[in-house]
Amino acid sequence: MILISVGASPGALAIPAVASEIAEAGNRVEVILGHNARGFLGPAAFRDAVLVEEPSETPEAVLFAAAPPDTLARLARGLEGWLFARTIIAPDLDAGTAGHPAVRENLAILREDGRRIIEGQGGGMAAAGEIAAGLLGSLGGPMSGLRLLVTAGGTREPIDSVRFIGNRSSGRMGLALAREALRLGAEVTVVAANVDTVEPGTEHFPVESVEELREAVLDLAADSDALVMAAAVSDFTPASPVGEKIRRNSGTTSLKLAPTADILGSVRERYPDLFVVGFAATHGDPVVDAREKLESKGANLVVGNDISKEGVGFGAAENEVYVVGHEKERFVARASKEEVARIILDTMMVEMGEERQEW
Repeated sequence: MILISVGASPGALAIPAVASEIAEAGNRVEVILGHNARGFLGPAAFRDAVLVEEPSETPEAVLFAAAPPDTLARLARGLEGWLFARTIIAPDLDAGTAGHPAVRENLAILREDGRRIIEGQGGGMAAAGEIAAGLLGSLGGPMSGLRLLVTAGGTREPIDSVRFIGNRSSGRMGLALAREALRLGAEVTVVAANVDTVEPGTEHFPVESVEELREAVLDLAADSDALVMAAAVSDFTPASPVGEKIRRNSGTTSLKLAPTADILGSVRERYPDLFVVGFAATHGDPVVDAREKLESKGANLVVGNDISKEGVGFGAAENEVYVVGHEKERFVARASKEEVARIILDTMMVEMGEERQEW
């Protein structure tokens, strides 16, 4: 059971969403809604949690959110009754209060006591997704202690100063993988190619081109236990990009293309022991391409999907894939990208466990 103690501050309005995400991950959630907090929201806002005056049992973790200055002071001075070993605190402060010496001292005391503090920008409360991910990650899930590197989005190769060769990848699959890995306890780094969204709780590295993606992956893979290459990487780049805008009155123009760098090949060459999950987007049956990529790239798993199907793949909320390994393959019927991500990560953890046993 997870206990949430809701403080009296504007950030309280986001806590029902936090409670729902924690509940969706399979946890029972109880909420203590302080009298003053009821000025911001009522019991009806918590559809996925049970409101209580006291916890029904010893909670696995306690979340104080939104935590205003007086809550921080009580927690730091040991005056709050619901303090347990696994305590997460999401402060909700204005910019002036966040910098006050007494507030900083209270936060320092709480950190020294082993409490996890999830702070937002400028003193404001962190995003609901970041708070939920921080709490779920603290529960010691099956990916606890694993450092996962995920690529997301689609690369762009410049033709001139305003045009590029790109693809329709939205980054949703990669971000779903990052989000689910956080829920399962992993430390997650995302290299995002032309993705506007930052997944809360992850370390985020924005890139644009294949070369930028390659450099970031090769650098960050050194501190990773596994790599999931969910980004859609351009196969070709203009051989001679122009530094200014090509004008329409230039007449007929030809465009010569050169192959881009083989990122997975470079990763395997530099990090032969890194566990690698590749992706193969195909028109038609994806298994053949996935198996070819599995062998030619030296990947441990390849996720193949048929992008010609309506409603799955690029830009869609759902996906349908085959997860192909060296010994077996698994078909994942059409489902939300979050559900597909869970199955991919579950398969990855099983494969990683089998490899460790062989060692």
